[in-house]
Amino acid sequence: MLFALFLYVKQSESFDEFWRCIVIKEQQINEEIRDKEIRLIGENGEQLGIMSAKQALELATTQELDLVKISPNAVPPVCKIMDYGKYKYESAKREKESKKKQKVVVMKELRLRPAIEENDLKTKAKMGTKFLANGDKLKVSVRFRGRELGHKDIGFVVLDKFVELIQEQGTPVGKPKMEGNNLVLMVEPTAKK
Repeated sequence: MLFALFLYVKQSESFDEFWRCIVIKEQQINEEIRDKEIRLIGENGEQLGIMSAKQALELATTQELDLVKISPNAVPPVCKIMDYGKYKYESAKREKESKKKQKVVVMKELRLRPAIEENDLKTKAKMGTKFLANGDKLKVSVRFRGRELGHKDIGFVVLDKFVELIQEQGTPVGKPKMEGNNLVLMVEPTAKK
């Protein structure tokens, strides 16, 4: 990692340009804040005015709390007195809750052949209905090899049969398209009432 950073500094030819490219991921707290003047906000949200970072840190330590830089790009930067550990815990908890509420859509793929037998097609359709019942999207592709490319109409027939078998669980999105040697159809789960 250090080697890569050194190369970047060498290529940019100016150390100031290098430091402008670094993105601060964590918030600055307590002694990490080195600005001359900051705008201070109290624990309960009241404005305490503009003061030096040293005075603000002393004020935070007397209250046994942390000084946290909230808005580093403002002029002067905005800092707040708060319990940083509690703040990080609550923000992680909120993030976890929001992830629980998200529905992740997964794309499953089924591959068919133009010369697929009826029973094999039914087995693939059964797997497809399971995927669609779970709320996943389905990508059905018919792969052509060699001389089969001359008979693309067989692939359309196979896809039509497949759609008939899964019509209760899913609906096709658009029409089948050729992507290279594959005939591809997207299927979404039907909305439940």
